[in-house]
Amino acid sequence: MRKDYGGRTVLDIERLEVRSGETLAVLGPSGCGKSVLLRLLNLLESPTAGTILFHGEPVRGGPGNRSLDVSRRMAMVFQDPLLFRGSVEDNVGYGLKVRKVPVAERVQRARDMLDAVGLGDLLSQNVSTLSGGEAQRIAVARALVIKPEVLMLDEPFANLDPPTRHLLQEDTRSILREQGISAIFVTHDQEEAARMGDRILVMDNGKIAQEGLAREMFHEPETEFVARFMGVENILRGEIRESSEGIARVAVDGGSIEVTTDREAGRSVTLGIRPEDVTLVPVADIESRASSRNSFIGTVTAIEMRGPIARVTLACPFELVAIITWRSAVELDIETGARFGARFKAVAVVVIDDDTRLVRDINEAEGPK
Repeated sequence: MRKDYGGRTVLDIERLEVRSGETLAVLGPSGCGKSVLLRLLNLLESPTAGTILFHGEPVRGGPGNRSLDVSRRMAMVFQDPLLFRGSVEDNVGYGLKVRKVPVAERVQRARDMLDAVGLGDLLSQNVSTLSGGEAQRIAVARALVIKPEVLMLDEPFANLDPPTRHLLQEDTRSILREQGISAIFVTHDQEEAARMGDRILVMDNGKIAQEGLAREMFHEPETEFVARFMGVENILRGEIRESSEGIARVAVDGGSIEVTTDREAGRSVTLGIRPEDVTLVPVADIESRASSRNSFIGTVTAIEMRGPIARVTLACPFELVAIITWRSAVELDIETGARFGARFKAVAVVVIDDDTRLVRDINEAEGPK
């Protein structure tokens, strides 16, 4: 499926499948094509090339107005609630009214859905009096009350404060599972994608960079772009000098790192290490017995508080970033200019080959998991 604007291709996806009852989280930076993809799937626009199928049948073409029929089996929630003037009941029941659902049934379904999103006592309240979180809950209820086969959500919780956002994520996820609704959830937030999605699809420059389970996106990125976008801050380039029995030694910037891979010696690779996988210890403890194959001593060049955690940068033979709790930073007395040891396991290192395909697979010799 391809979409062009003004002769420029902004979306080019060979194949995309949303499975029945699953939530597919579409993740990527601004301008990567997420919203364009959603508009095509929601039938708001037509692809320049390619076909959109619904239950295996083309949406456009054939007898009758199939696109209208399919669009009525979908619902959409936007970043802004876009509520109509009037009461909460009017807003939640609007889609049912359009579908000519009898008044008594319409009211009951609206009440049931409002109870499901925790706003059952607001049925007669005017929407102009709602808070941002309440308004977005109403928008979600309005979309779900029609019992859509597919629900599309375009960064619906981006403007909410963290506690409200997390509560809405939990409530929406629960309703989707209970009702078996297929959903496409667009976001630029990695944690939100992991929380909401059964699968995650990462987009880059209008193309699918990688798709799979959340653990695969975070711990088995297939490209440097995906690694960086999913929070792998330590990216190093080097060459495999030795390789035996699934363990290789990679020379990087004056040091060497042991990794798990069956790649042969002489290959140029890119290494990725998540900052959470780096452990900081006092210099005196760096030689003590530990399961980590990799250990270095470096100087703290920066420490940044991020709420309950701290991001610590060390100058080793190469720059290394670690994420630890702020309490640990205080207890270890970590400060700029101090010398500390850093450890990480060989299995924590992702190895990306020059062709940008993942070549590190823990226990690769055992075959697919």
